Amino acid sequence: MTDIVIVGGGVIGLATAYALRKRGARVTVVESHPASHGASVVNAGWICPSLPGPVPAPGLVTQSLKWMLRSDSPLYIKPTLDFDYLRWLVGFWRHCNARAYAHALEATTALNARTFELFDDMQASGVGYEEHKTGILFVFHSAANLEHDLRSLEPLEKYGIKPPRPYGARELHELEPSLSASITGGFWYEGDRHVRPDTLTSGLTDWLKAHDVEFRTNTRVVGIEHASGKARAVNTTGGRLPADAIVIAAGARTGELTKMVGATLPIQGGKGYCLDYAPSPVPLGRPIDFAESRFVASPMDGMIRLAGTMEFSGINDIVRQERVAALARGAARAFKEWPEGIGGATADSGLRPITPDGLPVIGWLPGFANLAVASGHAMLGVTLSASTGDAVADLITTGRTPDVIEAFDPARFTSRGTAKSTSSEK
Repeated sequence: MTDIVIVGGGVIGLATAYALRKRGARVTVVESHPASHGASVVNAGWICPSLPGPVPAPGLVTQSLKWMLRSDSPLYIKPTLDFDYLRWLVGFWRHCNARAYAHALEATTALNARTFELFDDMQASGVGYEEHKTGILFVFHSAANLEHDLRSLEPLEKYGIKPPRPYGARELHELEPSLSASITGGFWYEGDRHVRPDTLTSGLTDWLKAHDVEFRTNTRVVGIEHASGKARAVNTTGGRLPADAIVIAAGARTGELTKMVGATLPIQGGKGYCLDYAPSPVPLGRPIDFAESRFVASPMDGMIRLAGTMEFSGINDIVRQERVAALARGAARAFKEWPEGIGGATADSGLRPITPDGLPVIGWLPGFANLAVASGHAMLGVTLSASTGDAVADLITTGRTPDVIEAFDPARFTSRGTAKSTSSEK
């Protein structure tokens, strides 16, 4: 039986632990917080294989230049002279082109092929979480913007994602009577799902504990012992954890940890915000994407969550009130009888891990045969969690790289440093 240490107790780390435990591995999860936090639990909860597009996209550079310095805009980029950050930003902008976007669509769609099957397997195996199968509705104030977005979805058909049909204002308001009269059109991906994300992470945690997975919470990693291309142990504030293999799935902080073994990964935190109203101010039957305002609304049992925006301001947990207020203003425009201001809603934020090309990094770190990473999922962390965990478990237990993660090889970014071996056996 193989001993695996997973660094990171977010949705990617937990899904990987689940897949490994199902294959018989002994697993220990190391998490610096008391439980899953940040982007793993404050997101909209969408499981949406029909939306495989990366964050860098054609036309985003022009739009971002209009938004980037406004702290309440859909995309805020805090000015900084940090070299690594600026190099990442240049790389990100260089990937805002049609060729890179098409490559990302193909790679992500392949990884998504078994998404629903794998989530269904989790539930059949006893992982309990709140799930809704009501699809995702996209609505627009402008007919021109609706037409533009529908055209942008046409390339997805070659990957088996059928373009949705347009809905007029009357049909939309019959589906969702709480929408404001300014909504004129939209489309509906009926097959997608959504979950309440904190129930997914808690459900996975409960299942893992019931199946003898050890959790080391409130525990920080202070070093990774390695020698001759092999990781030997994870050194933590709670002691040394020997391992046959290690997986770093620490979200936006993954790059900090890979530096411990001399490997550099360009991952930045793209901060997203959420605003939770409990009970919901309006009835809502399904999640809605308000594409023009760059925010979404997700109904969950007993509440509604507004989520969205993208902020690049470094690794921090600061909640900027002007960005939260922008979510509330968007909802006031989009829904009838929405309350003024934030009121008694609860605000939070989380760092989405984002690479320059918008694709995850999944696989062995170059130079290592037993040290893997699984991060960089950007806005598709929940969607890709089950398929990522399954692929990483195959990688570790068979030694072969599954075809579906070849495009996400960390070697496309990683430069190995000259870190010395830190094994106690050297």
